[in-house]
Amino acid sequence: MTSPEKKVASATEKFFVLVAVCCAAAAMPLTFTGPAVALPAIGRTLGGSPIALNWVTNAFMLTFGSCLMAAGALADSFGRRRVFLTGTGCFALFSAGLALASDIVWFDLLRALQGLGAAAAFSGGMASLAQEFEGTARMRAFSIVGSSFGVGLAFGPIASGLLIDAFGWPSIFILVVALALLALGLGASFLRESRDPEAAGLDWPGALSFTLALTLFTYGVLRAPETGWSDALVIALLVGAALLFIVFGIIERVVRRPMLDLSLFRYPRFVGVQLLAAAPAYAFVVLLILLPVRFVGIEGMSEIAAGRMMVALSAPLLILPIVAGLLTRWFSAATICGTGLLVSAAGLFWLGHFATNSAPSALIGPLLTIGIGISLPWGLMDGLAVSVVPKERAGMATGIFSTTRVAGEGVALAIVSAVLSALIRSNLGASAGEHASAAAQRLVTGNLAAAASAVPAIAHDALIQGYSHAFSALLWLLTAITVITAVVVFSFLGRASPNVDPEDQDRSQPDEKPLRAANA
Repeated sequence: MTSPEKKVASATEKFFVLVAVCCAAAAMPLTFTGPAVALPAIGRTLGGSPIALNWVTNAFMLTFGSCLMAAGALADSFGRRRVFLTGTGCFALFSAGLALASDIVWFDLLRALQGLGAAAAFSGGMASLAQEFEGTARMRAFSIVGSSFGVGLAFGPIASGLLIDAFGWPSIFILVVALALLALGLGASFLRESRDPEAAGLDWPGALSFTLALTLFTYGVLRAPETGWSDALVIALLVGAALLFIVFGIIERVVRRPMLDLSLFRYPRFVGVQLLAAAPAYAFVVLLILLPVRFVGIEGMSEIAAGRMMVALSAPLLILPIVAGLLTRWFSAATICGTGLLVSAAGLFWLGHFATNSAPSALIGPLLTIGIGISLPWGLMDGLAVSVVPKERAGMATGIFSTTRVAGEGVALAIVSAVLSALIRSNLGASAGEHASAAAQRLVTGNLAAAASAVPAIAHDALIQGYSHAFSALLWLLTAITVITAVVVFSFLGRASPNVDPEDQDRSQPDEKPLRAANA
C-alpha cells in the first residue's frame, strides 16, 4: 500500500531509494568488522574483563538480531519510511557517540543502542524495497543490497586499519556515520511511505520475551568459559532463556497478528530459507571477528596488515552475489546455495591446516575459497525470504529472515568463542593450573601479554601453539557443521511449496502467489 500522493514511483526515485538502502546496508558490516580489528586497541584504552570485551561485538549483534522482527512489524504497522528514517538517524547518532566513550561499560551500552537503530533501518529499508520493485527487478535489487554488504565487509577491515593507524580507534566510526547520514538524506527525499493495511500493531509480549531470551542465552554462553558451565548463575541464565523461548512460542500461537508466524515452519522450503540464513554465521561471519583478533593480538600484525588479509575473505562479496542472481537463469536456488556452502566448507578445512604465524600469502587461497563459497547463497537469501509470504507482510518476512541471520550470528559468535576458549584451555594442559580458564579467555580476545601473566609457568611460544591447535580444531568443527547445513539446505530448498509456481521457485524469483494458506 503506497501513499495516495505518489502511487507510482519513477525510475529515478526507485534508483535513489535503492542507493539509500544500500548505503545503510554497507554501513552495518563496518560496525562489527571495524571493532573486531580495533579490539586489542580498545581493550588497551578502555580496559575491561574478557566478558566486557566480548560484548563489544555481541552487544550490537544481540540487539540488532533480537529486534529485527519487532522492527519489521513496526514498519508494516506504522510506516516503512518512518521506521527506516528513525532507525538510520539513531544509528548515526549512537555510532558518533561510540567515538567519545570513556569506559568499556558505556561503550558496550552504546553498541547495544547502535544495534537498535540498525534493526529499524534495515527492516524498514528492506520492506520498502519489496514495495518499490516487482518480480525479477526485486531479485536484482536484493542482490545489489547483498553486494553492498560485501562492500562493507571487503573494505571495512582495511579502512578501519588505516583509520586506526592514522587517527586512533575512535575514528573507525567516521565512515559509518557518513554512510548513515547519506542514507538518511536520500531516504527522506525519495522514499515513499507504505504500510500493511491489515497490520495490528506490535506484538509487545512476543518481542519482549524473545529479546530477553536471547539476552539471557548470550550472557550465559559468554560467562560460562570464565566461571564454568556448572556455575549456578550460568545454569540459571540458560534455563531462564529456555523458558522464555517456550513462552515466546506460546504467545506467537495465540496472538491475532503474531510477530513470528509459526505456521510457516510447516513448509520445508521456508525452513530451508531460515537454515540458509543461519549458515553464514558459522561458515563466515565468526571469522570476521576471530581472524582480526588472531592476526593483531596473537600474531602481532599491524591493523593495516590484518585488514589486508581480511580483504581476501570478504572481497568476493563485491561481485558474486550479483553473479548468483544471474545464475538462477540456468540453475535452481537450491543448487547454487548448496554448492556455495560446500565450497565454503572446503575453504574452512583448508584454512585449518595453517598454524599461527604462517606466511600471510599461504592464507590467501583458503580465505578466498571461503569468501567465494559464501557469496553464492548471500546474493539469493534476501530475495528468497520475501518470496514465501504475501507482499503486504514483507516487513514480517525480512524480520524473520534477518532475525535468524543476525541473531544466529550473535549466538554463533558467543558459542564459537566459548568453544575456542575450551579448546585452548584443554591444549594448555595441567601445567596452566587453576588459571587456565583466565589465560584461555585472554587469548580469545587477543591479549597475549595478559594470558602470559596469568600462567607464567607456560612459555610464550607454548601459549601460541596451544592457541593455534585450538583454532585449527575449531575450523574443522565449523567445516563439518557447514557440510551438514549444505545437505539440508539443498534438500529443503529443492522442495515445492503450496500455491507457488515450482518454476519460479527453482529460479528463486519472488512470487506473487505466496503461502497465503499459511497466514490464514
